[in-house]
Amino acid sequence: MLKGLAPEGEGGAVLVSAVAGMAGIGKTELVLQAASRALRTPGWFPGGVLFVDLFGYDSDRRLSAADALLGWLQAIGIPGEHIPAGEQDRARLWRSVLTAYVRQGRRLLLIIDNAADTTQVTPLLPADADIPVLITSRHTLDIDARLHDLNYLDTDAAIDLITKVVALRRGDDTRMGAPDHRAAIADLVNLCAGLPLALRIVAALLADRPQPAALATLLRDTRHRLDRLVRRETTGELAVRAAFDLSYRHLTPQQARMFRLLPINPGPDIGTTAAARLADLPADEATILLQDLHRAHLIDEPATDRWRMHDLIRLYAASQPADTPDEADATRQRLSTYYQDTAYAAITHLDPTVKTDTTVFETREGALAWLDTEHANLISACTTSTDLAFTIADYLDFRRYFDDLITITTLAADIYRQAGDRHRVGRALNHLGSALRQVGRVDEAIAAHIEAAEIYCELGDRRGESAALNNLGVALAGMRRFDKAITVHTRDLKICRELGDRHGEGTALNNLGVALIGVRRFDRASTAHLEAVKIYRELDDRYHEGAALAYLGVVLLGLGRLDKARELWNQAVQAFADAGDTASAEGVRQWMDEPSPEAMDG
Repeated sequence: MLKGLAPEGEGGAVLVSAVAGMAGIGKTELVLQAASRALRTPGWFPGGVLFVDLFGYDSDRRLSAADALLGWLQAIGIPGEHIPAGEQDRARLWRSVLTAYVRQGRRLLLIIDNAADTTQVTPLLPADADIPVLITSRHTLDIDARLHDLNYLDTDAAIDLITKVVALRRGDDTRMGAPDHRAAIADLVNLCAGLPLALRIVAALLADRPQPAALATLLRDTRHRLDRLVRRETTGELAVRAAFDLSYRHLTPQQARMFRLLPINPGPDIGTTAAARLADLPADEATILLQDLHRAHLIDEPATDRWRMHDLIRLYAASQPADTPDEADATRQRLSTYYQDTAYAAITHLDPTVKTDTTVFETREGALAWLDTEHANLISACTTSTDLAFTIADYLDFRRYFDDLITITTLAADIYRQAGDRHRVGRALNHLGSALRQVGRVDEAIAAHIEAAEIYCELGDRRGESAALNNLGVALAGMRRFDKAITVHTRDLKICRELGDRHGEGTALNNLGVALIGVRRFDRASTAHLEAVKIYRELDDRYHEGAALAYLGVVLLGLGRLDKARELWNQAVQAFADAGDTASAEGVRQWMDEPSPEAMDG
């Protein structure tokens, strides 16, 4: 920024610089520090600096361009009787005076602070490009200027700011550098989310009472954090909420509604389509409102069409009163329905047992990309929409997000137990057991699957019982209890054939084959895997075909036919690759690189 202030020939072309950012981000502090350094540089600004605060976001104190021009013209000594009444005439006089100052070697620096829009700024700009201007605004202004968007402070810079301010005011007697104090200050920085205004308030409060752990305890309560980020003096107060209030009052009713609804999304950010559904608006209208809020620096755009709120802004927006008593509940229901319906449409591209829905996602790749992008939102939404846990369970298993799967299915099981919904308890336990097995908690997995199977048997749900038995058999094989696994998978296979469930039959055969490998009954295992491959090919299920081919290769390895095993493993790698499962493909490649008896145990 300083280069832009230098006289021509000493720093490149001179440009107007517009500094933008959310309330409390430090815009005014930045331009004042830049101006102070520039004024100390000999020869840069012999005419000095002119500053005006336009109070663009304060309706009680907002200055018009005409009022700002009057103040500046008076400040440089123009008699009141020579100053025109109209804005345009004042602007012409102002520009001619500035040009005269440059010709006389009295170059000025202009600072225009807190501009709300271009109508406040444009009449104040000089005609002479040799006179630099620094502008601050909470909006990105549509003017010919070099734009500087300010961001939050990182953790180290924020800690440094607090400790330096406290040390300056109290000296070293507070021991802010002590390990216990530094840990508490790090907590305070996290609670302030790097916002300079909040950090300065915290520093001032610590200078008054140097007890960072106690202050962190006060601010940890999200219900009262904004109201406690305030330091009052007899001449007024420094407060985060007051700063945010000015921005909020500047919004139109439509912008304010979108701003107020965004925190209802449970995850860290939100997509444009989800925001449109949340606000019950057409996508194009929602996009315009989101862009407006972004231009006002009330939301960020961390990625294309992804929108995120600063933590303190999020708390502020959530605290604003709704238009109607049921606004939040209705919004939450719309968003929950969107995530549930869209997730189901995506999952149909992963589940070969259901018809693929191409109305939302044309391809499997597009479905996976959406699931990956919305992963955090979907997990968060499961806390209020427990059926969503069942919808995304196969995706979480596919991507190996087992900790997430354990979290949401444990929650779902607890909720459905309290509701007395035995069927859904069984379903939650079955998914939970699968995830527990994958993270090595096999005893817990077996217990969950046994309970699920018992529940389904009591309810007469044969398909549910089949699913639980299948997973139970896999868990038993993982504990090397192969004989019991064979018994369970045989029982599952019988149920699937009675139901005419071809996909379940293929899964039972494949897992039965794995258990048979464990007891070195290779002929029976080969028969089971061959039949499973045939079924999966009929169903065009490349993922499970890959698994069956991989274990059929293990059977041939056990029979001493390594070349044939490698051939089948190559086919399995291709099948997994076609299904988009790179992890499984890599696992089979490792078998190919180091074929060993351990591979036979599954």
